Amino acid sequence: MWTEKDLILFKEKGLSIQDVEKQIQIFKHGFNYTTLVRPATIDDGIIHLSYNEVEKLVKYFDDNKDKYSLIKFVPASGAATRMFKEFYEFLNSNKPLSEYPKVNNFIKTFKNTHFYKLLKQKNIDPDNLEPKELINYILKPNGLNYGNLPKALIHFHDYNYEIRTAFEEHIVEAINYLKNKTNIVKIHFTITPEHYTSFTNIEKQVVPKYNEKGKIIIEYSEQKPFTDTISVTLENEPFRNSDGTLLFRPGGHGALIYNLNNLEEDIIFIKNIDNVCPDKLKDDTIKYKKVLGAFLMKIIENIFFFQKKIDNSEIDDTLILQIKNFYKENFHISISNKIEEIKELLFRPIRVCGMVRNTGEPGGGPFWVIDGKNNVSLQIVELSQININDPKQNEIAFKATHFNPVDIVCCIKNYKGEKYNLKEFIDHNTCFISEKSKDGKPLKALELPGLWNGSMAYWNTIFVEVPLSTFNPVKTIFDLLKENHL
Repeated sequence: MWTEKDLILFKEKGLSIQDVEKQIQIFKHGFNYTTLVRPATIDDGIIHLSYNEVEKLVKYFDDNKDKYSLIKFVPASGAATRMFKEFYEFLNSNKPLSEYPKVNNFIKTFKNTHFYKLLKQKNIDPDNLEPKELINYILKPNGLNYGNLPKALIHFHDYNYEIRTAFEEHIVEAINYLKNKTNIVKIHFTITPEHYTSFTNIEKQVVPKYNEKGKIIIEYSEQKPFTDTISVTLENEPFRNSDGTLLFRPGGHGALIYNLNNLEEDIIFIKNIDNVCPDKLKDDTIKYKKVLGAFLMKIIENIFFFQKKIDNSEIDDTLILQIKNFYKENFHISISNKIEEIKELLFRPIRVCGMVRNTGEPGGGPFWVIDGKNNVSLQIVELSQININDPKQNEIAFKATHFNPVDIVCCIKNYKGEKYNLKEFIDHNTCFISEKSKDGKPLKALELPGLWNGSMAYWNTIFVEVPLSTFNPVKTIFDLLKENHL
């Protein structure tokens, strides 16, 4: 079945024949949908904090953060192509501009945007361009080149004196809560190899501006080749390119669990590249980063205390009761009296996830589910993991009160400072299949369990409600015309 070239390709990617054939079996047999039990809601899986509790947690974070090494982890390898989907549709169509109302509105208001200024700086006169010429200058290399850049390097916000990219906004935001007594601010971006030079070039321009506010350390990593997945035809045969080579595709953001696994810091803040706001709205974001961080610190202190007691065989009925009450209060679950089961639960990575009220934005949500170990547990579930053709599952899905903005703070170490192997806490059955195309031919692609979905399935998980003001996503270029980004 496999050619000599295939075997060389497998070796280059760090995959065995068994790895690839296992992926093909998933295509053939399908994947299991997640079984929802009920949505997580306030006081049933989601913790609501009072004003006083928020203020106390902010202070706790500021008072205690120097005890820990901190880092911000930002998945930034995604291309910005989807941001400009409607631009490409307009360019490739013979329909009039009026058939594309969002594009039409963008062009009408273009003179008031920072993109107008940016084209002017390149000696391009936007005032004398036809609509398609203008869009071309935004997307193509002879203009702003946004069609070939990652979202991190798109200019998001205009401050009159400067125009910041999403990359720079993450640095500005991080300074406000990561800076410790050593003055260090550490941020880790996951990127693709072809954009490495673009990132380092902009880093050289941006970081010196903030040197007086802290020592900014930027790290980069790339998605591991062994996390690529093979594509198949609609008949589940390996998909081959026109030159006969096999087609592998990136395995989705779940592949980044291996990048996360390599971090050494005590506390890791995870946030999407496109969820940043201008300075006028940063206060809430910074406050609730501290809230989630402080909540995690308190959880860590308790769990580390329990871990140490168990390791030292200092176990009695009082300790077991303490642990049971702790899990009931913070994780909303009842646990057994069996020491082995308690130990297995205690020695896991921990995450505290912010959840915002559901306003109809796309994205996964918090649910109680039957997990791969047949336990009822809290999980972040994407719509693609739910069998919406099942009336009961569909009903549960659409009763969700909150959704996941990807606002996570986590600890991947035990009380001794030893790191967990995050690969051991993945539910590998939560991958999913999507239909794509290549050179006009349909194909099926396999995505690994999502980073905050199946890849963190067996973590200790807490959901905390955060305000909607902390969620300012930029999914399309038109989002940048909204009030919260102006």
